[in-house]
Amino acid sequence: MTQTFPRRADTVGSYLRTPELKQARADFADGKISREQLTQVEDQEIAKLVQAQLDAGISVLTDGEFRRSWWHIDFLENLNGIEGFIPEQAYAFKGTEVRKYNTRCCSKVSWNENHPFIAHYKALAEIVGDRGTVKYTIPSPNQLMYPLIWDTGVYENKQAYCEDVRQAYKDAIKAFYDAGCRYLQIDDVYWGTLCNNHDKPDFEENKKFALENIQAILADKPADLTITTHVCRGNYKSSYLLSGAYDPVAPELFGQTAYDGYFLEYDTERAGGFEPLKYFNDNPHKGRIVLGLVTSKFPELEDKEAVKARIAEAAKIVPLDQLALSPQCGFASTEEGNIMTDAEQWAKVRLVEEIAKEVWGERKLI
Repeated sequence: MTQTFPRRADTVGSYLRTPELKQARADFADGKISREQLTQVEDQEIAKLVQAQLDAGISVLTDGEFRRSWWHIDFLENLNGIEGFIPEQAYAFKGTEVRKYNTRCCSKVSWNENHPFIAHYKALAEIVGDRGTVKYTIPSPNQLMYPLIWDTGVYENKQAYCEDVRQAYKDAIKAFYDAGCRYLQIDDVYWGTLCNNHDKPDFEENKKFALENIQAILADKPADLTITTHVCRGNYKSSYLLSGAYDPVAPELFGQTAYDGYFLEYDTERAGGFEPLKYFNDNPHKGRIVLGLVTSKFPELEDKEAVKARIAEAAKIVPLDQLALSPQCGFASTEEGNIMTDAEQWAKVRLVEEIAKEVWGERKLI
């Protein structure tokens, strides 16, 4: 059988950090252990996580982003020309204080041939072996489009900056492919920001750059490389950053980008309805819409029949054969993690698997 990704039951990528991993990262920060010792602990905990995913019935395996502090910053600040720094203000999440840290452009942007994420991917692939499909996650180039990040005086205009960012990402995708990666996910909060800020004067210009960035980096994608995206509205200690339905960006995001899959948050009314998915039907590059109907923010389990009813509702717009199911986001977009226990996390994962089997049947899970 030809394998298709995303799977009917798929995963966004991050998982709750284990106590052992948190302790090792704290010990490393305090200078109590070496980088090599930290890496050993990371390897051990990722190996345990891979087995836990397999035990939960998952065939698409990630490293849980266990080597990262943030879902995005660890990747971005290791690009040439991007540095991490402590800003005056943190991200304005709802009801919680976020760690103050961000990135900014400090010189011309390019791919770093010694980027640590390539080694991290290889380590995960070695741990997984032939037991499943490795999926690796990186942030979107659009995460570098905020004025705080790019407008630092290095580039004379946004167009010149975008051209270098796009080339850096083309080189990154090639590096992952050459390392053996065949399933790459590009996580993107920027589309959520646009949905949230669709009434701002610069909305159309920002949307244009966001679309062109994605079209550029996917233009030369190898045919046997699956690249999906996850559109997020923020995920920190079970809180969120953004609201807004997909309508303002749907013609561009769903109709004009060549992703193989779209992981979409649909766990609350903040994401709106399924109607914007109609633009996906006109996209010549057919993939799958992955409905994030099971929340990763709270431990309470969703009602199976209610989730299946919503899948049926979405299938009135996008054919059921082009739909899939996942948690709405990762369980730990930062190392703090969402507010739930390890057991509650895996109950959510198993629920996604069970619902997918009941909706599509064992023979159509791929």
